[in-house]
Parts: sequence; structure tokens; C-alpha cells
Amino acid sequence: MAYKYNGKVIRAGRAWSSDAGHHPANWMLLTDEAKAEIGLVYEADPVVASFDNRFYWAAGIERALDDVNETNEDGTAMLDINGQQVVTKGLKSNAIAQVKETAAGLLAPTDWMVVRSAENGTDVPSATLAYRQNVRAASERIETAISGATTHAAFMALYDVPVVDGEPSGNAPINDWPEA
Repeated sequence: MAYKYNGKVIRAGRAWSSDAGHHPANWMLLTDEAKAEIGLVYEADPVVASFDNRFYWAAGIERALDDVNETNEDGTAMLDINGQQVVTKGLKSNAIAQVKETAAGLLAPTDWMVVRSAENGTDVPSATLAYRQNVRAASERIETAISGATTHAAFMALYDVPVVDGEPSGNAPINDWPEA
């Protein structure tokens, strides 16, 4: 919010001058009518629509679900310095990459057991093998859900935590990983 005089912002707590004379730093104490008489105009800050930048570039401007092959103004393929097509990754590609990274992070603490088993035949505990299989199955399930989202709304719904009887229940489909 701002008061303006002839288009210039007048700051609260600072003296200023107008065609009508000098105004003290406490000019904000004037009534609305007195402010209007000396030419002050109140302008509210513009309302900026909120948006979730995970899914939108700006309010009402959705990020692409699928990868986009970029083109030049003349419609020809935009190429990088190596002559390769410039591709802007879509929401799906980025989400799948994140799922793969999460799965790798969940498997990493037990990778040594699998390596040890391969190298010298030491048994991997069955609970560990089951957990690792559950992580891989969850990764596949989440990636399939991401790939199957055909609309922006369907993709965003993957991030919604289920609600049962008005209370959050469980994990959002995009974050439905097994417990260790």
C-alpha cells in the first residue's frame, strides 16, 4: 500500500513537500479527507495471485507435463553447441528422476550387504532383501503413476496426501515408500 502525490510515492514517517506547502513527518495522522485535499491518493498494492511453483511457471501458467523440444523463432529445432536438440524436461521427467534418486538413496545403506554376498557368498538377511524388493516395487509403482498422469490435475493429485474422515492418512502417492 502506498500514498502517492502526482505519481510519486510518499513514505510514511518522512516530511515531504507539495504545491500546497511542506508537510511534516507525521502527515499519516491526517484524516482521509485532509489527505485527499492536499492531493494524496491511496493505491493498494497489486494483488498477486499465488501459485505452486512446483507445477506452475506463474499464476495460471502451467509447467509442461511432457518434455518439450525447443524451437527457434522460425520454427526450426533449437540446437545446443554440440548440435543436439535442446529439450526442456517436463514435470513427468523431473518427477521420475527424483523417484529414481529417492529409490537409490533408500537402497544405498544396504548395498554393501549385496556386494559382500556377491563377493564372498555371505547371506543377505531376508528382511533386507524384502525391503529392497519393496523399494524397487514402490519405485516402479510411483513411476507408472507419474507416466500415467495425462492431465496437469492428475499429476498434481500425486502430491496430495489421502484424507480419511477429514484427517490425513498415509503418504501422498508420489511419496509412498516402504518403511525400513
